[in-house]
Amino acid sequence: MAGTQSIQRAVAMLKAFTDERPSWNVSDLAEAVGLNRTTAYRLLTALESAEYVVRDPVTDDYRLGSGLIVLGARAARANSIRAIALRELEALALETGETATLEILSDRHMIIIEEILGEYVTSGSQHIGSRWPAYATSTGKAILAQMMPDELDAVLPKPLLPLTKRTIISPDLLYEHLAEIRHRGYAVSAEELEMGYLAVGAVVLGSSGRPVAAISLGGTLTRMTDERVPEIGEQVRAAAERISHRLGYRR
Repeated sequence: MAGTQSIQRAVAMLKAFTDERPSWNVSDLAEAVGLNRTTAYRLLTALESAEYVVRDPVTDDYRLGSGLIVLGARAARANSIRAIALRELEALALETGETATLEILSDRHMIIIEEILGEYVTSGSQHIGSRWPAYATSTGKAILAQMMPDELDAVLPKPLLPLTKRTIISPDLLYEHLAEIRHRGYAVSAEELEMGYLAVGAVVLGSSGRPVAAISLGGTLTRMTDERVPEIGEQVRAAAERISHRLGYRR
């Protein structure tokens, strides 16, 4: 079919952007995917117009763009996991009054693909499509806790940058924290993403036993107190296990 080859070439170029190689110049990318430079530049220009790639005006290197994040979020919302998790999120928000979210890991960030608001006003910065560094979020840490060391090396940025004065930026301290999360069954992010905000998250596992998403409850420190967090943690963990079971996971 007309245009099929161009689409295949464009897809091949997008797949060339990886965690190990997040940026390319035109010449290197053309060589990597087996195209001449003129063709590669023409395709990159088309992808840039759709915001699927973005060009650095200083270096002329290309990176994946925000258009793919938007497209990915739409794909996530169409995924069955969203429909399966929705009832649990609604129940958590109703029982606790806090905001419940469903999030997925994408390119070292957690992206919110569903959100059920609680009865309380929490934080205006949380909404569907928001993306945050995985190591600073409860959902991200819940997923990271299930990963092997080599997987963590690929997912965690170097260095770990602070988002607040409470963000864990020591790799050794983070690894200890992840071990505690594996043992406890839920993760807590207390002012690591935003001052005054605390979230509790738990991992959702697919039929293969691998992490596919995570859910969380989040609110202000005035309500998410030290006395209340363990109870909420167990609620979130139990909800995540029920979602995992419906996705086919068996311990």
